[in-house]
Amino acid sequence: MGMPLEVNTMIVTKGKEKRIEGNFFELQKEGYRIYPIDVPVEVRTTKESETNGIAVPSKLIWENNTTIITYELVSLNSSN
Repeated sequence: MGMPLEVNTMIVTKGKEKRIEGNFFELQKEGYRIYPIDVPVEVRTTKESETNGIAVPSKLIWENNTTIITYELVSLNSSN
């Protein structure tokens, strides 16, 4: 029996990210997912949206068919 697993190269938040403190955020995603740890990746609200910024994932937790990703937002794209 296999385990379904998705490999991701960007973080898609759908507006569900939670600020932990400072520039650190936590996001809970359904299913088991792999993100590159300590490697900068794009952050977007949806897959089709513009890049909101760049984040560095630092921690992944897999439990109960859920992935919890902790990341630091290192660059924010702003329209100002």
